[in-house]
Amino acid sequence: MKPLPKHARAVIIGGGVAGASVAYHLAKLGWQDVVLLERKKLIRGTTWHAAGLIGQLRATANITRLAKYSAELYQNLEAETGVATGLRQTGSITLALSEARKEEIYRQASMARVFGVPIEEISVDEVKARYPHLNTDGVMGAVYLPTDGQGDPANIALAMAKGAR
Repeated sequence: MKPLPKHARAVIIGGGVAGASVAYHLAKLGWQDVVLLERKKLIRGTTWHAAGLIGQLRATANITRLAKYSAELYQNLEAETGVATGLRQTGSITLALSEARKEEIYRQASMARVFGVPIEEISVDEVKARYPHLNTDGVMGAVYLPTDGQGDPANIALAMAKGAR
């Protein structure tokens, strides 16, 4: 382990995806004296067993923008750093089983469109065509997000840590 510096503009505690993201973004802003501390090794906390789901349908404008930004960042991170992120954009379907939930996801879809998130309202028949094994009884509406998917949280954290260096 390298000796710790005597001075740092920022000290980040935790070398998982959140801590690595903070270090990455501070470095992108031009900060050079940033220290990322982890007890043992990077990604040995909760990041290594996270599901890595990347979804962009959110309840508020700020969280929707953040989710879209993250999805776009992960698309380019591997090319930028050379660290494979395991990103697979498989798409996602969100289902509504009540009128209230249908109204909610359609409102979220409208907001997502404002921020440029690719999203479409789909019929129950389209749900069944995309995911034939799903029981669609009681489904009242659905939305499809083609750029949602899954990534490897550990490698995403490692890629961001490398990008911060």
